[in-house]
Amino acid sequence: MTKYEWRKQDRALYLPKAEPTPLHVPTFNYYTIAGHGDPNAADFGERTAALYQAAYGIRMMPKSGLTPAGYYEYTVFPLEGLWTLDPANVRADGNFDKADLDYQLMLRQPDFVTPALAAENIARVQAKKAEPLLMAVKFEALTDGDCLQILHRGSYDDEPATFQRLADYAADRQWERRTLAHKEIYLSDPRRTVAAKRQTVLRWLMTPPKA
Repeated sequence: MTKYEWRKQDRALYLPKAEPTPLHVPTFNYYTIAGHGDPNAADFGERTAALYQAAYGIRMMPKSGLTPAGYYEYTVFPLEGLWTLDPANVRADGNFDKADLDYQLMLRQPDFVTPALAAENIARVQAKKAEPLLMAVKFEALTDGDCLQILHRGSYDDEPATFQRLADYAADRQWERRTLAHKEIYLSDPRRTVAAKRQTVLRWLMTPPKA
């Protein structure tokens, strides 16, 4: 098998246009880690780092002397985050404190990664460099199903205007959100990309209108 590159094989999932687009996202396996609070806080970065440690442990296994069954070369998938907020923490003007956010970060894994391999990998990575947050990383099968998504360009703080475009599209076509949580897929590294040039996929999990 040639190298699996999500930017080529999964363009519809990860590289949408800057306009609302419906799609169906099947079940994939992910390494995940849950957290709470402001994404600008140190804890968020530490949890992200633990997640990447796990993901790169799988990616680099052949170089450490273990080639899993079915292994193939691939590009590590982009970081995704599922964000939610207790409605009680939303103020009357619609604003909220980022410290009240709950999130689940995730990195999709290739289909050759089994639960047993995922667990073995965590143990191997932990043995090389003890990292407490690695033990908070889980391996899960998750399904987004029917969705609406759009590419947002710019600062994360400017996302509400782009979300409004999703809301207008959904209202016009009688789509309903299955959950108030939303997913973000980070195509840009915020440490290396100025806010104005960041690209983020914004995704809502939806129920389409009945035929």
